[in-house]
Amino acid sequence: MKQYRTETDALGQRDVLAGALYGIHTLRALENFPLALRSVHPRLVHAFGLVKLACTRTNQKFGALPDDVATPLLAACQELADGRLDEWIRVDALQGGAGTSTNMNVNEVLANRALQLAGQPIGDYAHISPLEHANLHQSTNDTYPTALRVAAIGGVRDLERALVALVECLQEQEKSLAHVVKVGRTQLQDAVLTTLGRSLSAFAEAFGRDRWRVYKCEERLRVVNLGGTAIGTGLAAPRDYIFRVVDELREITGYGLARAENLVEATQNADVFAEVSGILKTCAANLLKSASDLRLMASGPEAGIGEIRLPPRQAGSSIMPDKVNPVIPEAVSQVALRVFGNDQIIAHAVSMGQLELNAFLPVVADALLESLDLLTRACELFRTYCLVGIEADSERCAAHVSSSTATLTALIPHIGHDRAEQIAATARATGQTIREVVIADGLLTADEFDALVAPEAVCRLGTPRDGS
Repeated sequence: MKQYRTETDALGQRDVLAGALYGIHTLRALENFPLALRSVHPRLVHAFGLVKLACTRTNQKFGALPDDVATPLLAACQELADGRLDEWIRVDALQGGAGTSTNMNVNEVLANRALQLAGQPIGDYAHISPLEHANLHQSTNDTYPTALRVAAIGGVRDLERALVALVECLQEQEKSLAHVVKVGRTQLQDAVLTTLGRSLSAFAEAFGRDRWRVYKCEERLRVVNLGGTAIGTGLAAPRDYIFRVVDELREITGYGLARAENLVEATQNADVFAEVSGILKTCAANLLKSASDLRLMASGPEAGIGEIRLPPRQAGSSIMPDKVNPVIPEAVSQVALRVFGNDQIIAHAVSMGQLELNAFLPVVADALLESLDLLTRACELFRTYCLVGIEADSERCAAHVSSSTATLTALIPHIGHDRAEQIAATARATGQTIREVVIADGLLTADEFDALVAPEAVCRLGTPRDGS
Protein backbone atom coordinates (compact mmCIF):
# COMPACT_ATOMS: atom_id res chain seq x y z
CA MET A 1 0.00 0.00 0.00
CA LYS A 2 1.29 3.47 -0.90
CA GLN A 3 2.32 5.64 2.00
CA TYR A 4 1.87 8.86 0.02
CA ARG A 5 -0.22 10.30 -2.75
CA THR A 6 0.93 13.09 -5.05
CA GLU A 7 -1.08 16.31 -5.29
CA THR A 8 -0.56 19.39 -7.43
CA ASP A 9 -1.18 23.10 -6.91
CA ALA A 10 -0.04 26.29 -8.63
CA LEU A 11 3.42 25.96 -7.09
CA GLY A 12 4.06 22.37 -8.12
CA GLN A 13 3.70 18.88 -6.70
CA ARG A 14 3.95 17.52 -3.14
CA ASP A 15 3.56 14.14 -1.52
CA VAL A 16 0.74 13.93 1.02
CA LEU A 17 0.18 11.06 3.46
CA ALA A 18 -2.04 8.57 1.65
CA GLY A 19 -4.66 8.38 4.39
CA ALA A 20 -4.75 12.09 5.26
CA LEU A 21 -8.02 13.87 4.65
CA TYR A 22 -6.17 17.15 4.12
CA GLY A 23 -4.23 17.92 0.95
CA ILE A 24 -1.43 19.96 -0.58
CA HIS A 25 -2.77 23.39 0.44
CA THR A 26 -2.95 22.32 4.07
CA LEU A 27 0.51 20.78 3.88
CA ARG A 28 2.02 24.03 2.66
CA ALA A 29 0.22 25.99 5.39
CA LEU A 30 1.57 23.65 8.04
CA GLU A 31 5.07 24.34 6.79
CA ASN A 32 4.56 28.08 6.43
CA PHE A 33 2.91 28.94 9.76
CA PRO A 34 4.44 27.14 12.77
CA LEU A 35 3.38 30.03 15.01
CA ALA A 36 0.76 29.45 17.71
CA LEU A 37 1.40 25.69 17.47
CA ARG A 38 -2.31 25.03 17.90
CA SER A 39 -5.07 24.71 15.37
CA VAL A 40 -7.89 27.13 14.69
CA HIS A 41 -10.60 27.30 17.33
CA PRO A 42 -12.95 24.27 17.20
CA ARG A 43 -16.00 26.53 17.28
CA LEU A 44 -14.79 28.21 14.09
CA VAL A 45 -14.22 24.82 12.48
CA HIS A 46 -17.74 23.67 13.33
CA ALA A 47 -19.18 26.95 12.07
CA PHE A 48 -17.31 26.43 8.82
CA GLY A 49 -19.07 23.09 8.54
CA LEU A 50 -22.43 24.85 8.81
CA VAL A 51 -21.45 27.50 6.25
CA LYS A 52 -20.26 24.85 3.78
CA LEU A 53 -23.44 22.88 4.42
CA ALA A 54 -25.53 25.91 3.44
CA CYS A 55 -23.43 26.57 0.34
CA THR A 56 -23.60 22.95 -0.78
CA ARG A 57 -27.36 22.71 -0.21
CA THR A 58 -27.92 25.89 -2.19
CA ASN A 59 -25.74 24.72 -5.05
CA GLN A 60 -27.56 21.38 -5.13
CA LYS A 61 -30.98 23.04 -5.18
CA PHE A 62 -30.03 25.14 -8.19
CA GLY A 63 -28.51 22.20 -10.02
CA ALA A 64 -24.93 23.45 -9.75
CA LEU A 65 -23.89 20.22 -7.99
CA PRO A 66 -25.07 16.79 -9.16
CA ASP A 67 -26.56 14.55 -6.48
CA ASP A 68 -23.68 12.06 -6.60
CA VAL A 69 -21.37 14.88 -5.53
CA ALA A 70 -23.71 16.87 -3.32
CA THR A 71 -25.02 13.97 -1.22
CA PRO A 72 -21.66 12.77 0.18
CA LEU A 73 -20.44 16.36 0.41
CA LEU A 74 -23.45 17.33 2.51
CA ALA A 75 -22.78 14.39 4.82
CA ALA A 76 -19.15 15.47 5.18
CA CYS A 77 -20.22 19.04 5.98
CA GLN A 78 -22.48 17.76 8.74
CA GLU A 79 -19.67 15.66 10.19
CA LEU A 80 -17.43 18.74 10.25
CA ALA A 81 -20.16 20.78 11.94
CA ASP A 82 -20.63 18.02 14.52
CA GLY A 83 -16.93 17.96 15.42
CA ARG A 84 -16.24 14.53 13.94
CA LEU A 85 -13.50 15.78 11.61
CA ASP A 86 -11.64 18.06 14.02
CA GLU A 87 -8.46 15.99 13.94
CA TRP A 88 -7.94 16.84 10.25
CA ILE A 89 -8.21 20.62 10.60
CA ARG A 90 -4.56 21.24 11.41
CA VAL A 91 -3.55 24.65 10.10
CA ASP A 92 -2.16 27.05 12.67
CA ALA A 93 -4.46 29.51 14.41
CA LEU A 94 -2.23 32.36 13.24
CA GLN A 95 -1.72 32.41 9.49
CA GLY A 96 -1.27 34.72 6.56
CA GLY A 97 -3.70 34.87 3.67
CA ALA A 98 -6.84 36.23 5.38
CA GLY A 99 -7.88 32.72 6.42
CA THR A 100 -7.35 31.01 3.06
CA SER A 101 -5.35 28.25 4.73
CA THR A 102 -8.29 27.49 7.01
CA ASN A 103 -10.77 27.56 4.14
CA MET A 104 -8.61 25.28 2.02
CA ASN A 105 -7.99 22.88 4.91
CA VAL A 106 -11.77 22.69 5.32
CA ASN A 107 -12.33 22.26 1.57
CA GLU A 108 -9.77 19.46 1.29
CA VAL A 109 -11.11 17.60 4.31
CA LEU A 110 -14.69 17.89 3.06
CA ALA A 111 -13.79 16.71 -0.44
CA ASN A 112 -11.74 13.76 0.76
CA ARG A 113 -14.30 12.72 3.37
CA ALA A 114 -17.01 12.95 0.70
CA LEU A 115 -14.87 10.75 -1.54
CA GLN A 116 -14.63 8.18 1.25
CA LEU A 117 -18.40 8.24 1.72
CA ALA A 118 -18.89 7.86 -2.02
CA GLY A 119 -16.59 4.85 -2.10
CA GLN A 120 -13.91 6.70 -4.09
CA PRO A 121 -10.21 6.92 -3.27
CA ILE A 122 -8.94 9.90 -1.28
CA GLY A 123 -7.38 12.48 -3.58
CA ASP A 124 -9.58 11.59 -6.58
CA TYR A 125 -10.43 15.24 -7.13
CA ALA A 126 -11.72 14.60 -10.63
CA HIS A 127 -14.81 13.17 -8.93
CA ILE A 128 -15.12 15.51 -5.92
CA SER A 129 -12.82 18.53 -5.77
CA PRO A 130 -11.92 20.86 -2.91
CA LEU A 131 -12.08 23.86 -5.25
CA GLU A 132 -14.59 22.91 -7.94
CA HIS A 133 -17.16 21.44 -5.54
CA ALA A 134 -16.50 22.12 -1.84
CA ASN A 135 -15.68 25.76 -2.59
CA LEU A 136 -18.15 26.29 -5.44
CA HIS A 137 -19.43 29.90 -5.68
CA GLN A 138 -17.44 30.80 -2.57
CA SER A 139 -14.32 32.67 -1.48
CA THR A 140 -12.37 32.69 1.73
CA ASN A 141 -13.39 36.34 1.91
CA ASP A 142 -17.06 35.57 2.43
CA THR A 143 -16.99 32.11 4.05
CA TYR A 144 -14.37 32.91 6.72
CA PRO A 145 -16.00 36.07 8.17
CA THR A 146 -19.41 34.41 7.99
CA ALA A 147 -18.12 31.36 9.86
CA LEU A 148 -16.53 33.65 12.44
CA ARG A 149 -19.83 35.43 13.01
CA VAL A 150 -21.68 32.13 13.38
CA ALA A 151 -19.02 30.87 15.80
CA ALA A 152 -19.14 34.11 17.80
CA ILE A 153 -22.94 33.98 18.10
CA GLY A 154 -22.66 30.53 19.63
CA GLY A 155 -20.04 31.84 22.06
CA VAL A 156 -22.16 34.88 22.91
CA ARG A 157 -25.13 32.67 23.74
CA ASP A 158 -23.00 30.50 26.02
CA LEU A 159 -21.63 33.56 27.81
CA GLU A 160 -25.09 35.03 28.25
CA ARG A 161 -26.29 31.83 29.92
CA ALA A 162 -23.27 31.88 32.23
CA LEU A 163 -23.98 35.51 33.14
CA VAL A 164 -27.64 34.76 33.88
CA ALA A 165 -26.58 32.01 36.29
CA LEU A 166 -24.02 34.34 37.87
CA VAL A 167 -26.61 37.09 38.43
CA GLU A 168 -29.10 34.63 39.93
CA CYS A 169 -26.43 33.30 42.30
CA LEU A 170 -25.52 36.81 43.45
CA GLN A 171 -29.18 37.66 43.98
CA GLU A 172 -29.56 34.62 46.22
CA GLN A 173 -26.49 35.63 48.20
CA GLU A 174 -27.85 39.17 48.43
CA LYS A 175 -30.93 37.79 50.20
CA SER A 176 -29.04 35.41 52.47
CA LEU A 177 -26.56 38.09 53.62
CA ALA A 178 -28.99 41.02 53.82
CA HIS A 179 -28.97 40.93 57.63
CA VAL A 180 -25.20 41.36 58.04
CA VAL A 181 -24.27 45.00 58.63
CA LYS A 182 -20.75 45.98 57.63
CA VAL A 183 -18.59 49.03 57.18
CA GLY A 184 -18.79 50.55 53.72
CA ARG A 185 -15.55 52.03 52.44
CA THR A 186 -14.64 54.72 49.96
CA GLN A 187 -11.04 55.07 48.80
CA LEU A 188 -10.29 52.11 51.10
CA GLN A 189 -11.21 54.23 54.14
CA ASP A 190 -14.13 53.65 56.51
CA ALA A 191 -17.11 55.64 55.23
CA VAL A 192 -20.69 54.63 56.13
CA LEU A 193 -22.55 51.49 57.10
CA THR A 194 -24.07 49.10 54.60
CA THR A 195 -24.79 45.36 54.46
CA LEU A 196 -23.08 42.44 52.79
CA GLY A 197 -26.30 41.89 50.87
CA ARG A 198 -26.12 45.42 49.49
CA SER A 199 -22.52 44.85 48.39
CA LEU A 200 -23.43 41.70 46.50
CA SER A 201 -26.48 43.39 44.99
CA ALA A 202 -24.12 45.84 43.32
CA PHE A 203 -22.24 42.94 41.75
CA ALA A 204 -25.51 41.43 40.56
CA GLU A 205 -26.63 44.70 38.98
CA ALA A 206 -23.35 45.15 37.13
CA PHE A 207 -23.39 41.60 35.75
CA GLY A 208 -27.03 42.09 34.83
CA ARG A 209 -25.95 44.93 32.56
CA ASP A 210 -23.24 42.70 31.14
CA ARG A 211 -25.81 40.05 30.39
CA TRP A 212 -27.94 42.55 28.46
CA ARG A 213 -24.98 43.95 26.55
CA VAL A 214 -23.76 40.47 25.62
CA TYR A 215 -27.27 39.48 24.53
CA LYS A 216 -27.39 42.49 22.20
CA CYS A 217 -24.10 41.41 20.59
CA GLU A 218 -25.98 38.92 18.47
CA GLU A 219 -27.64 41.80 16.63
CA ARG A 220 -24.20 43.04 15.61
CA LEU A 221 -23.02 39.62 14.47
CA ARG A 222 -26.07 38.44 12.55
CA VAL A 223 -25.36 40.42 9.35
CA VAL A 224 -23.09 38.34 7.09
CA ASN A 225 -21.43 38.77 3.69
CA LEU A 226 -21.92 35.21 2.44
CA GLY A 227 -22.50 35.29 -1.30
CA GLY A 228 -20.24 38.29 -1.82
CA THR A 229 -17.30 36.05 -2.80
CA ALA A 230 -13.98 37.87 -3.29
CA ILE A 231 -14.75 41.54 -2.55
CA GLY A 232 -18.51 41.65 -2.11
CA THR A 233 -19.52 41.91 -5.76
CA GLY A 234 -20.56 38.27 -5.93
CA LEU A 235 -18.04 37.57 -8.68
CA ALA A 236 -18.53 34.07 -10.20
CA ALA A 237 -21.63 33.34 -8.11
CA PRO A 238 -25.12 33.15 -9.69
CA ARG A 239 -27.67 35.70 -8.48
CA ASP A 240 -30.03 32.92 -7.40
CA TYR A 241 -27.28 31.47 -5.20
CA ILE A 242 -26.45 34.85 -3.67
CA PHE A 243 -30.09 35.54 -2.78
CA ARG A 244 -30.66 32.06 -1.30
CA VAL A 245 -27.49 30.97 0.49
CA VAL A 246 -27.91 33.11 3.63
CA ASP A 247 -31.51 31.96 3.98
CA GLU A 248 -30.21 28.40 3.88
CA LEU A 249 -27.64 29.15 6.57
CA ARG A 250 -30.29 30.80 8.73
CA GLU A 251 -32.46 27.69 8.52
CA ILE A 252 -29.51 25.42 9.39
CA THR A 253 -28.25 27.41 12.38
CA GLY A 254 -31.51 28.75 13.76
CA TYR A 255 -29.77 32.12 14.12
CA GLY A 256 -31.41 35.29 12.80
CA LEU A 257 -28.82 35.78 10.08
CA ALA A 258 -29.31 38.30 7.30
CA ARG A 259 -27.36 39.14 4.15
CA ALA A 260 -25.64 42.50 4.34
CA GLU A 261 -27.29 45.13 2.16
CA ASN A 262 -23.86 46.33 1.07
CA LEU A 263 -21.76 43.20 0.57
CA VAL A 264 -18.73 45.23 -0.49
CA GLU A 265 -18.74 47.15 2.78
CA ALA A 266 -19.35 44.00 4.81
CA THR A 267 -16.40 42.29 3.13
CA GLN A 268 -13.83 45.00 3.79
CA ASN A 269 -14.87 46.21 7.26
CA ALA A 270 -14.57 44.18 10.46
CA ASP A 271 -15.47 46.84 13.01
CA VAL A 272 -18.28 44.69 14.40
CA PHE A 273 -15.68 42.44 16.00
CA ALA A 274 -14.07 45.42 17.73
CA GLU A 275 -17.49 46.48 19.00
CA VAL A 276 -18.27 43.03 20.40
CA SER A 277 -14.80 42.77 21.91
CA GLY A 278 -15.36 46.09 23.67
CA ILE A 279 -18.48 44.66 25.29
CA LEU A 280 -16.51 41.60 26.38
CA LYS A 281 -13.85 43.91 27.82
CA THR A 282 -16.55 45.64 29.87
CA CYS A 283 -17.69 42.30 31.23
CA ALA A 284 -14.07 41.49 32.08
CA ALA A 285 -13.78 44.82 33.90
CA ASN A 286 -16.74 43.95 36.12
CA LEU A 287 -15.31 40.50 36.80
CA LEU A 288 -11.99 42.02 37.81
CA LYS A 289 -13.63 44.61 40.05
CA SER A 290 -15.84 42.11 41.87
CA ALA A 291 -13.02 39.55 42.22
CA SER A 292 -10.75 42.25 43.66
CA ASP A 293 -13.45 43.34 46.10
CA LEU A 294 -13.93 39.80 47.35
CA ARG A 295 -10.20 39.39 47.88
CA LEU A 296 -10.18 42.56 50.01
CA MET A 297 -13.29 41.62 51.97
CA ALA A 298 -11.83 38.18 52.71
CA SER A 299 -8.32 39.45 53.48
CA GLY A 300 -6.61 38.27 56.62
CA PRO A 301 -8.34 36.40 57.98
CA GLU A 302 -7.04 37.60 61.35
CA ALA A 303 -4.94 40.59 60.27
CA GLY A 304 -7.10 41.83 57.39
CA ILE A 305 -10.66 42.96 56.80
CA GLY A 306 -12.02 39.45 57.15
CA GLU A 307 -15.71 40.27 56.65
CA ILE A 308 -16.34 37.17 54.56
CA ARG A 309 -14.92 33.69 54.21
CA LEU A 310 -14.39 32.34 50.71
CA PRO A 311 -14.64 28.60 50.10
CA PRO A 312 -11.16 27.09 50.65
CA ARG A 313 -10.10 25.51 47.37
CA GLN A 314 -6.51 24.44 47.98
CA ALA A 315 -3.54 24.85 50.32
CA GLY A 316 -1.97 28.22 49.68
CA SER A 317 1.69 27.90 50.45
CA SER A 318 4.58 25.50 50.40
CA ILE A 319 6.15 27.22 53.43
CA MET A 320 3.45 29.10 55.37
CA PRO A 321 1.29 26.74 57.48
CA ASP A 322 -2.50 26.87 57.22
CA LYS A 323 -2.44 29.58 54.54
CA VAL A 324 -5.36 29.45 52.11
CA ASN A 325 -5.33 31.90 49.22
CA PRO A 326 -8.28 33.35 47.26
CA VAL A 327 -7.28 31.38 44.19
CA ILE A 328 -10.61 31.58 42.36
CA PRO A 329 -10.81 35.40 42.40
CA GLU A 330 -7.14 35.46 41.39
CA ALA A 331 -7.78 33.15 38.44
CA VAL A 332 -10.83 35.16 37.38
CA SER A 333 -8.75 38.33 37.54
CA GLN A 334 -6.18 36.84 35.19
CA VAL A 335 -8.92 35.95 32.72
CA ALA A 336 -10.00 39.59 32.78
CA LEU A 337 -6.45 40.73 32.03
CA ARG A 338 -6.23 38.32 29.11
CA VAL A 339 -9.50 39.65 27.69
CA PHE A 340 -8.17 43.21 27.99
CA GLY A 341 -5.14 42.14 25.94
CA ASN A 342 -7.28 40.38 23.34
CA ASP A 343 -9.36 43.52 22.95
CA GLN A 344 -6.24 45.48 22.06
CA ILE A 345 -5.26 42.83 19.51
CA ILE A 346 -8.69 42.91 17.92
CA ALA A 347 -8.83 46.70 17.74
CA HIS A 348 -5.45 46.87 16.01
CA ALA A 349 -6.23 44.01 13.61
CA VAL A 350 -9.61 45.48 12.66
CA SER A 351 -8.03 48.86 11.93
CA MET A 352 -5.38 47.26 9.69
CA GLY A 353 -7.82 46.21 6.97
CA GLN A 354 -6.78 47.69 3.65
CA LEU A 355 -8.97 48.62 0.70
CA GLU A 356 -11.37 45.77 -0.14
CA LEU A 357 -10.32 43.24 2.52
CA ASN A 358 -9.03 42.76 6.04
CA ALA A 359 -6.24 40.16 5.88
CA PHE A 360 -5.96 39.84 9.65
CA LEU A 361 -9.17 38.03 10.58
CA PRO A 362 -7.31 34.90 11.77
CA VAL A 363 -5.89 36.76 14.77
CA VAL A 364 -9.28 38.44 15.31
CA ALA A 365 -10.95 35.03 15.35
CA ASP A 366 -8.37 33.56 17.69
CA ALA A 367 -8.61 36.45 20.17
CA LEU A 368 -12.39 36.93 20.04
CA LEU A 369 -13.31 33.26 20.44
CA GLU A 370 -10.74 32.87 23.21
CA SER A 371 -12.23 35.85 25.07
CA LEU A 372 -15.72 34.36 24.79
CA ASP A 373 -14.50 30.99 26.06
CA LEU A 374 -12.48 32.46 28.91
CA LEU A 375 -15.27 34.72 30.12
CA THR A 376 -17.82 31.91 30.00
CA ARG A 377 -15.57 29.58 31.99
CA ALA A 378 -14.60 32.35 34.41
CA CYS A 379 -18.25 33.18 35.14
CA GLU A 380 -19.03 29.52 35.77
CA LEU A 381 -15.91 29.04 37.91
CA PHE A 382 -16.58 32.23 39.89
CA ARG A 383 -20.15 31.16 40.60
CA THR A 384 -19.66 27.47 41.43
CA TYR A 385 -16.29 27.59 43.20
CA CYS A 386 -16.52 30.94 44.97
CA LEU A 387 -19.79 32.85 45.16
CA VAL A 388 -22.06 29.95 46.10
CA GLY A 389 -19.99 29.21 49.18
CA ILE A 390 -19.37 32.71 50.54
CA GLU A 391 -19.97 32.96 54.29
CA ALA A 392 -20.15 36.05 56.44
CA ASP A 393 -17.95 36.49 59.47
CA SER A 394 -20.75 38.18 61.42
CA GLU A 395 -18.71 38.72 64.56
CA ARG A 396 -15.94 40.48 62.64
CA CYS A 397 -18.46 42.65 60.81
CA ALA A 398 -20.15 43.59 64.11
CA ALA A 399 -16.81 44.44 65.69
CA HIS A 400 -15.96 46.72 62.78
CA VAL A 401 -19.34 48.42 63.05
CA SER A 402 -19.05 49.08 66.77
CA SER A 403 -15.51 50.44 66.56
CA SER A 404 -15.38 52.24 63.22
CA THR A 405 -15.98 55.96 62.87
CA ALA A 406 -18.11 55.01 59.86
CA THR A 407 -20.84 54.27 62.37
CA LEU A 408 -20.98 57.93 63.35
CA THR A 409 -22.48 58.87 59.99
CA ALA A 410 -25.61 56.96 60.96
CA LEU A 411 -25.78 58.91 64.23
CA ILE A 412 -25.34 62.44 62.85
CA PRO A 413 -29.10 63.11 62.42
CA HIS A 414 -29.46 62.44 66.18
CA ILE A 415 -26.32 63.94 67.72
CA GLY A 416 -25.03 66.39 65.10
CA HIS A 417 -21.77 66.53 63.17
CA ASP A 418 -19.68 68.39 65.78
CA ARG A 419 -20.65 66.00 68.56
CA ALA A 420 -19.89 63.08 66.28
CA GLU A 421 -16.34 64.36 65.73
CA GLN A 422 -15.86 64.72 69.49
CA ILE A 423 -16.99 61.13 69.98
CA ALA A 424 -14.52 59.95 67.34
CA ALA A 425 -11.70 61.81 69.10
CA THR A 426 -12.68 60.32 72.46
CA ALA A 427 -12.81 56.81 71.03
CA ARG A 428 -9.33 57.18 69.53
CA ALA A 429 -7.90 58.61 72.75
CA THR A 430 -9.44 56.05 75.11
CA GLY A 431 -9.46 52.95 72.92
CA GLN A 432 -13.20 52.57 73.46
CA THR A 433 -15.60 51.67 70.68
CA ILE A 434 -17.96 54.24 69.22
CA ARG A 435 -20.83 52.30 70.75
CA GLU A 436 -19.27 52.43 74.22
CA VAL A 437 -18.57 56.17 74.08
CA VAL A 438 -22.05 57.07 72.83
CA ILE A 439 -23.76 54.99 75.50
CA ALA A 440 -21.40 56.16 78.27
CA ASP A 441 -22.06 59.81 77.38
CA GLY A 442 -25.80 59.18 77.59
CA LEU A 443 -26.37 60.28 74.00
CA LEU A 444 -28.19 57.07 73.09
CA THR A 445 -29.31 53.95 74.87
CA ALA A 446 -27.97 50.60 73.78
CA ASP A 447 -31.27 49.78 72.11
CA GLU A 448 -31.36 53.12 70.29
CA PHE A 449 -27.80 52.67 69.05
CA ASP A 450 -28.50 49.13 67.85
CA ALA A 451 -31.64 50.29 66.05
CA LEU A 452 -29.69 52.97 64.17
CA VAL A 453 -27.13 50.44 62.91
CA ALA A 454 -29.62 47.68 62.15
CA PRO A 455 -29.85 46.35 58.56
CA GLU A 456 -33.18 48.10 57.95
CA ALA A 457 -31.78 51.44 59.08
CA VAL A 458 -28.52 51.37 57.11
CA CYS A 459 -30.31 50.20 53.95
CA ARG A 460 -33.11 52.77 54.20
CA LEU A 461 -33.05 55.24 51.31
CA GLY A 462 -32.32 58.60 52.93
CA THR A 463 -33.05 59.68 56.50
CA PRO A 464 -36.55 60.12 57.97
CA ARG A 465 -37.52 63.75 58.61
CA ASP A 466 -38.02 63.24 62.32
CA GLY A 467 -34.63 61.57 62.66
CA SER A 468 -36.19 58.44 64.07
